[in-house]
Amino acid sequence: MVLHLRRVAAGDLLLWMNLSRDGASLLGTAILFGLAGGVPAQTTPPEATNLWGLKVGITEDGPTCSSPAIAPDGTLYQANYEGQLWAVTPQGQVRWKFDTGTETEIKSSPAIADDGTIYFGSRNRKFYAVTPQGKLKWTFPTGAWVDSSPAIAADGTVYFGSWDKNFYALDAQGGLKWKYDVGEIVVSSPAIAKDGTIYFGAFDSKFYALSPAGRVKWTFATGSEISSSPAIGADGSVYFTSMDGNLYRLNRDGTERWHFHTGGATEASPVLDESGNVYVAGNPYIEYYVSPDGRGHGITGLACPVAVSAVVVTGRVYCSRPWRTLQAYHTNGEVLWIYHSGDNLTGDNLSASPVVGANGVVYATCRQSLHAIQPVGMAPPLAKSAWPMFRGNPRHTGRGAD
Repeated sequence: MVLHLRRVAAGDLLLWMNLSRDGASLLGTAILFGLAGGVPAQTTPPEATNLWGLKVGITEDGPTCSSPAIAPDGTLYQANYEGQLWAVTPQGQVRWKFDTGTETEIKSSPAIADDGTIYFGSRNRKFYAVTPQGKLKWTFPTGAWVDSSPAIAADGTVYFGSWDKNFYALDAQGGLKWKYDVGEIVVSSPAIAKDGTIYFGAFDSKFYALSPAGRVKWTFATGSEISSSPAIGADGSVYFTSMDGNLYRLNRDGTERWHFHTGGATEASPVLDESGNVYVAGNPYIEYYVSPDGRGHGITGLACPVAVSAVVVTGRVYCSRPWRTLQAYHTNGEVLWIYHSGDNLTGDNLSASPVVGANGVVYATCRQSLHAIQPVGMAPPLAKSAWPMFRGNPRHTGRGAD
């Protein structure tokens, strides 16, 4: 193992580790802190610009954990802790609010269909379809919470899991096409391959591949529950994490290509860059990139919270850091800029995975507020990779890059 450290900002360390697939990433825990002296500090990275901030939460009861989705016209759809879906313009103006009427948390991130319909689940045990004008199209009842974010197939079929231990397939009119009895809770958000195969994990420690007809193609057993959402590579490989502390890469037939140990339990969902490198937040608080052959490299020693995914844009990656910051890294590890949410609105850590708009603006949810962030200098578009962000694309269809 080769370990490199360099100071990138006052009080911070950049961790650059070359690890084996089953590497001793716990070594990093001893050095994940700022140094008072001894290493010359470089210039503090420049601060990104807050274009606007909007408080989307009504109360302080809990964080907004739903990631915003972006429609082709730039409209952002953000769900909140109080059971509402907000439509927000790119300028930060509220277009409308849809209220489920139950004041029940929405953790499911919305997904936008080709016709503009917005789909999401709720902890009121219902799954929703809402028009682009904010009107209810239909609801579908389940037997328990729906935290799983929906995936939308090319034919309009919508897939999601539930705490009622079922995995559902609905048609665009809200009719049940089929459901599969997993036998355990499903909070993992599904991903859809080009051949229509649906991938997701479950609390029974298994990763599933189902056919579009709802038949099991194969399962893969891990050592613990799976909460993360899978990413699909250009060659059809599937990437996901398990609470057993591993990032897995599987072939399309369900055989293991490799696994990389992140050091501890993680719920983070992986993303990919143009070269096939995988970015994932690990535990203890390290943001890794893992090369296509399974070798891991720690790029920052403070990635938090571990459930928040990075976003890969051309030549750089954006990831959450405590405290109350979003940071941009060049793929060589250089810190390019930093954004402190503490100066705006509620000032909390990122509570949901950020998204990037067509103009390069970054949208990040920090507990009860939605921030629009203008990067310093270049504002690159999403990387032209198979899976550059959570749910694969800004519409959150779960089908990879649009």
